[in-house]
Amino acid sequence: MGDVWQKKKLDWGLLLPVVALGVIGVTVLYSAAASEPVYLQRMLCIKQATWILIGLAIACTSPFFNYKKLEGWAVAIYAVSIALLVCVLLWGKSAGGARRWLSLGPVAMQPSELAKIAVVLILARYYNKHADMEGLGIKKIIVPILLTAVPFLLVVKQPDLGTALMIALVAASVTVFMKIEKRALYTLACMSAILAAAGWFFFLKGYQKERILTFLNPERDPLGAGYHIIQSKIAIGSGMIFGKGFMQGTQNALSFLPEQYTDFVFSVMAEEWGFVGSIVVLVLYLLIIIWGLSIGYQCRDNFGIIMSVGITSIVFWHVAVNVGMVMGLLPVVGVPLPLISYGGSSVITFMIGIALLLNISMRRSGVE
Repeated sequence: MGDVWQKKKLDWGLLLPVVALGVIGVTVLYSAAASEPVYLQRMLCIKQATWILIGLAIACTSPFFNYKKLEGWAVAIYAVSIALLVCVLLWGKSAGGARRWLSLGPVAMQPSELAKIAVVLILARYYNKHADMEGLGIKKIIVPILLTAVPFLLVVKQPDLGTALMIALVAASVTVFMKIEKRALYTLACMSAILAAAGWFFFLKGYQKERILTFLNPERDPLGAGYHIIQSKIAIGSGMIFGKGFMQGTQNALSFLPEQYTDFVFSVMAEEWGFVGSIVVLVLYLLIIIWGLSIGYQCRDNFGIIMSVGITSIVFWHVAVNVGMVMGLLPVVGVPLPLISYGGSSVITFMIGIALLLNISMRRSGVE
């Protein structure tokens, strides 16, 4: 047992920023839930801390599992993920006009979060077998498009446009990394434009269209659809350089901020911690992203390389879209900020991704 740990040490360069973000997340959550009853505030923090500790436990078991086995299990994991998404549509728990959760006794899970990992695994398996130094032609990317389209459409149906967008962006990032022929890239661009137009007229619901129109002009409905983003920008701006101080944010305390401990938790933190505190958090995410790409760069196995890029892209796109959303740079689509936004499925999915990166890091030198 000692030899295993000696040869397969945890990559603390990756794990330390994750632990730091977990601590920051629980701290920010305690402040973000200040407007709730004390018992609920404490319960939310205890649950979040529990999920983070479970995630860290998963990460620390990495020495006892070889990620290469996942290539053989990728199809089964993908199939189970699709089955869970179908179950959500048939028997899922409804809340806020959406059906996104499956109840497993006292625990509710969000299968769409786990679908992100499943898509990364199935694409890594496919591209590992069909990589082409000359670039992927349109024929070779038809299968990845279909593999991505199935969970994408099932998640859109819930409806959960934010998570569906994450699945599409992660799949696109992995595909672009594998190199695409110019003709295929132009074809995909045209197809994307056509699908976007079709989505606007036939698939997007009224409130989703309103979010996009509000993004273009938040002042068009300041007390309605534009209220969220206007209040978020006020909170971020009022934090200035060093912030108002822990538990001193007025936008949060007076309940002006919507979804203050989920989608808009960054706004709470920016008001209380200011520009300096926000930059510290973003630097921690940047360290994880750089370290994840570095792990892929040093890996000797193509499956591990592709998987590293896919998992790292999950982190990047969540941070980019969430921060852009609360700052008014992107439409409001409901994407959580990893380890800081409240949510068990989001935390566990993020930590599974970190566990896989740790696993790849331990075996990049060829240690089995």
